[in-house]
Amino acid sequence: MKLLFQNATLVNENSTFRGSLAVEDGKIARISRTPLPEEGFDEVVQADGLLLMPGVIDTHVHFRDPGLTHKGDIRSESRAAAAGGVTTALDMPNTLPQTTSAQTLLEKAHLAAEKSVIRMGFYLGATKENAACLAGIDPALYCGVKVFLGASTGGMLLDTDEPLAQVFRTAQKPVVAHCEDQTVLSVLYKQAREEYADDAPVALHSKLRPAEACVNATRRAIALASKYGTRLHIAHVSTAEELNLIAKAPDHITAEACPTYLLFCEDDYARLGARIKCNPAVKSAADRDELRKGLADGRIYTIGTDHAPHRLREKRGGALKAASGIPMVQFSLPVMLDFAAQGVLSYEQVVTLMCHHPADLFGLSDRGYLREGRHADLVLVRPRSPWTLTPNQILSPCNWSPLEGRTFRHRIVATYIGGVAVGQ
Repeated sequence: MKLLFQNATLVNENSTFRGSLAVEDGKIARISRTPLPEEGFDEVVQADGLLLMPGVIDTHVHFRDPGLTHKGDIRSESRAAAAGGVTTALDMPNTLPQTTSAQTLLEKAHLAAEKSVIRMGFYLGATKENAACLAGIDPALYCGVKVFLGASTGGMLLDTDEPLAQVFRTAQKPVVAHCEDQTVLSVLYKQAREEYADDAPVALHSKLRPAEACVNATRRAIALASKYGTRLHIAHVSTAEELNLIAKAPDHITAEACPTYLLFCEDDYARLGARIKCNPAVKSAADRDELRKGLADGRIYTIGTDHAPHRLREKRGGALKAASGIPMVQFSLPVMLDFAAQGVLSYEQVVTLMCHHPADLFGLSDRGYLREGRHADLVLVRPRSPWTLTPNQILSPCNWSPLEGRTFRHRIVATYIGGVAVGQ
């Protein structure tokens, strides 16, 4: 199929310009700053007034397959991703079973081949049990190594010195680290259970998982990566101090920000309760505001959602009982484009953070840019087209979002995988 986007506003590589883009055999065949002849194309999309961008690469999702599919699965969550302009998603290993071996990686890949409407990759999870043998697993099977320095959902804590050092020393792909200090967390959770028994007010979640825990673990991860030269990416940075530590670290150590920490702070528990409960916890308004500044000044390298759907019944309760995790993959691009409309960053910086840098970080040389010869993984966006999020628009079966009632300024018109429009 030959497809032509005519007179679009292309956003790519620190440039925005009016032009046309031709697709042939699933690849970008030509980019022109002037209209292209329309003869010979199977379809011509008149894209006047629309933004044409590379498809978003979300490097941090939990699609719940296998074993947790009552929350969602690869089919439902990939459809939600496509509806939000995401064309590639990299899935985390804390499923059932955990993705910690070549066999479980292959099994998950087979599930994706059967169910996914977008491209997918999978992390290899590092644990105390498999740290010594990770180097023997074919790196072509996975996108990166996920390390949990603090306990979160899935029971994959790896915080002992020698296995952790072994992972950093032998990793053949980027190490993506969940950074919270388990010693700090254990003391605070023990105190909360002694004081509150079965549960505690949800607003205490940010006190139970404080900035200190994040900063301690991030400092530890930076030290290991500096010692061994490991390509390290700190996941879901939630504090200003972490961001500044990473900015001062060697260039092979970078930061991921998530829309959750850019949108919300601990003051929002009063309004949203456990709907914004996640690990790490949202922090202060000052932390949120500094993370926003980091979008434009280069301290943040990528945007990932940490998309983690739960059924609403699992979000009942407080700091000790309610499940941690927020569904976000369908709405991350509208969120980030609205930040651009507010002047927090530019359209070009949105594309750098959500498309270019993720492709560079994980070696995805066939996507992430509007370049001739790359996959025609694309998203068309209509600016100045307000819409308000209601539950019936949410494609994940969890059927809720902390963004309900929010009005967005940008509308996703269509998402293309290899030049083929992906239905919702």
